[in-house]
Amino acid sequence: MSLISLARRGRAVALVTGALLLVPLVAEARPGGGRSSGSRGSFTNSAPPSTSTTPGGAQTFQRSAPSSPASPSMAGPSAAGAAAAQAARPSFARNMMMGIGAGLLGAGLFGMLSGSGFFGGLASLAGMFGFLLQLALIAGIVMLAIRFFRRRSEPQLAGAGAPYARQGYDAPQPQPAAARMGGFGGGGAAAAATQPQPIELAGEDFNSFERLLGEINTAYSNEDEAGLRQRTTTEMFGYFDEDLTENVRRGVVDRVTDVKLLQGDLSQAWREGDSDYATVAMRFSLINALYDRKSGKIVEGNATQTQEVTEYWTFLRERGAAWKLSGIQQAA
Repeated sequence: MSLISLARRGRAVALVTGALLLVPLVAEARPGGGRSSGSRGSFTNSAPPSTSTTPGGAQTFQRSAPSSPASPSMAGPSAAGAAAAQAARPSFARNMMMGIGAGLLGAGLFGMLSGSGFFGGLASLAGMFGFLLQLALIAGIVMLAIRFFRRRSEPQLAGAGAPYARQGYDAPQPQPAAARMGGFGGGGAAAAATQPQPIELAGEDFNSFERLLGEINTAYSNEDEAGLRQRTTTEMFGYFDEDLTENVRRGVVDRVTDVKLLQGDLSQAWREGDSDYATVAMRFSLINALYDRKSGKIVEGNATQTQEVTEYWTFLRERGAAWKLSGIQQAA
């Protein structure tokens, strides 16, 4: 094989490598995207206690914007939390620069092999990458426009969570001692009022958690934003909305069906001011697949194969209100 043919093939490989790096990695499907997202009030930065369902504990939050314990479902993500969440998400600009760098480096090296020199190889791709940069700029503008108009219109697709048979919760684990709940500082009546205190849960609470497991998965599958907003905190709805927006951009639909709770037990339950929290370890089965929006063909997953998932779901209840999903953590 001649040096010229080798150089041409090398440049093609460099271009393909750079283009692949421009594409963000596909996150795992289903609500939460297989990532740990949300918050647990004052325990956001603390791992939930392990249970018989999750003996290995839980992963830390990858996306989190904790607000004040008194009103976590009313306040939006803080600036610092939003910045942290953005840093945790794949960056199109960062991937683009990585792809360009890889392409240029590959072109320069193969230019040296072909005898035209490192900088000769770079010059041969200057025009091509200029064209790619223009395409990337146009694509970025289109993505921003789609996201803007989608959030303005906020289409609400029909769909309600169907009830499913209860598979059974294990008996709630003993609550942590008061000494383990301390360490949050502050004295006086105001500090005592917001300091986490263990609480007892009733059977109806566990029924609500199981019902929400099914309803949230159904609403996510149907892209029912109204249903998600009703059953989640503002923070969690924001993460779900971002994931659904990304699915629209990619031209896919994430379908989740046949959600069944297999095992669950209480990890932690506490009160902060007027807010009650409960972190529950749940092992459940489901069927999950990504479909192409136009053709309806499966592009990822399996429409018939059942898979099992083990996660910690944290729920929040304001005084006099219903439980809402506040966070999802993957089991370690």
